[in-house]
Amino acid sequence: MKKILKSVFVIIGTLIGAGFASGQEIYIFFYQYGISGIWGIIISSILLGFVTYKVLHISKENKIANYKNFLKRFIKNEKQLEIFNMIMNIFILITFYIMIAGFGAYFEQQFGIYSLMGSIILALICYFVFLKDVSGLIKVSQYIVPLLIGSLLVIGISAIDFKNILGISAYVSENTSWKWILDSILYGSYNTILLIPVLIALKNLTNKKKDQYIVAILTGVLVIVLSFIIFLILTKIDVNIKNLEMPAVYVVSKILPVFEYIYGFIILSSILTTSISLGTSLLENVANNKKKYKHYAILICVSAVLVSNIGFSNLVNLLYPIFGYIGLIQIIKIAIQKNKL
Repeated sequence: MKKILKSVFVIIGTLIGAGFASGQEIYIFFYQYGISGIWGIIISSILLGFVTYKVLHISKENKIANYKNFLKRFIKNEKQLEIFNMIMNIFILITFYIMIAGFGAYFEQQFGIYSLMGSIILALICYFVFLKDVSGLIKVSQYIVPLLIGSLLVIGISAIDFKNILGISAYVSENTSWKWILDSILYGSYNTILLIPVLIALKNLTNKKKDQYIVAILTGVLVIVLSFIIFLILTKIDVNIKNLEMPAVYVVSKILPVFEYIYGFIILSSILTTSISLGTSLLENVANNKKKYKHYAILICVSAVLVSNIGFSNLVNLLYPIFGYIGLIQIIKIAIQKNKL
C-alpha cells in the first residue's frame, strides 16, 4: 500500500500545478459553464484514471524505459516517431515554463515582489532536485502532496456553504453551450501529455494489476474532489474573474484571510511538485547519460526564467487548449492498444 500511495502522490503532484491551484484551469475548462462544468470535472477525471491504468499496465508489461520507447509501441515509422517525440518534449518543456512563471506570478500578486525573482527561486530549487533524478521526485511528492491535499480540503470545507451547493448554478453566469463536453475532454487529454512520462517512471512501484487499478481509481477520485473544491471556491469571487491572474488566491485572501498563508503554501507547493515532475520526465527522456542530464537540467532551468516574463495567465489561456487537441491523439492510441505487445 505504501508504494501505491507514493505513486498516487506523485501523480497528484504532477496534475495539481499552478494552473489548477490558482483556479485558472478550473475557470477556463469548467467554471464558466456553470453546473455543466461539474459534470465536465467528472468526465475528465474518469479519462485521467483510465489513462493512468493503461499506461502503468502497458509500461510494466513491456518493460518500457522512457517516453520515446512508449511512443514506439504506437508509431512504427522512425521519422514520425522522432517528430512526435520532439513535439511532446516541447510541450512538456513549455508547461515547465508555465509553472516557473506561475511561481513568479504568485509572488508578484501577493507580495508585490518582481515576478522574475520568484521564477529564479523555483528554477534553482528544481535544478538541485533534478540532480537526484526520479528518487528526488518521489521523495518531494511523498512529503509535500499529502500536506497539499489536506490543506486544500480544510480550506474547501471552510469556504463551502453546504446549504447552497444544490443551487451552485446561480453563482455563475448561464452558459448553455455544449462546448463544456469538448473542454472537459481537452482538460483530461492535455494533462495526459504531462502525466504519461511520469507514469512510465513510476511503473516499478505498481507490479500487480490490482495495484494499478487502485492507483487509477484513487487518482480519479482525488482529482474530482480537489477540482470540485476549487470550483466552489471560485463561486465566492466578487470581481471580474477575467482580470485575475490567480482567482482562487484572490478569494482566499479576501473571504478567508485566516487561510491566506495556508493557501500560499498550496499554490507554491503544487507548482513545485509539478515543476519537478515535468522536468524529471523531460530529462529522463532526452538525456542518455549523467553528464547530458546535468547539462540539460541547467539549460531548461535558465531558459524557464527567461520565458517566464511572458506572463502566467497568458501562457495558460493560449497553450493549454492546444495541448488538449494533441493529447487526444495519444488517448485514442492508448485506448485501442493491447496491453501486451
